[in-house]
Amino acid sequence: MKLLLDSCVWGKAKEELVAAGHDVVWAGDWDKDPGDDVILALAHAEGRILVTLDKDFGELALLHNTPHHGIVRIVNCPVRRQAEVCHDVIKSHGDEILSGAIVTIERGRVRIRPAETTDEGFK
Repeated sequence: MKLLLDSCVWGKAKEELVAAGHDVVWAGDWDKDPGDDVILALAHAEGRILVTLDKDFGELALLHNTPHHGIVRIVNCPVRRQAEVCHDVIKSHGDEILSGAIVTIERGRVRIRPAETTDEGFK
């Protein structure tokens, strides 16, 4: 799976996710933070799922209709478990996420907001 990790995600999560077979870009490797709009646009342009700790991306997607290939938000997770939690949810719900779902992972709970559809059932 192609992922873009926001800079707020633990840097070592990149290594762990690559070892698990994912194609991963970490925004923390960039010279500067281009801002949430640009990060979400880059993830979309490259067909990557955005992984973040920040709720602002969900707001961009839902309130501003910013296109994306799925967003995974990890809430209150120990840094050393971020990669594992991300990998597990992608393994379980990857197709839903790629179709534009927004997933929030909290201790003991996974919330999935499916991609918005029109009345005819199409994106």
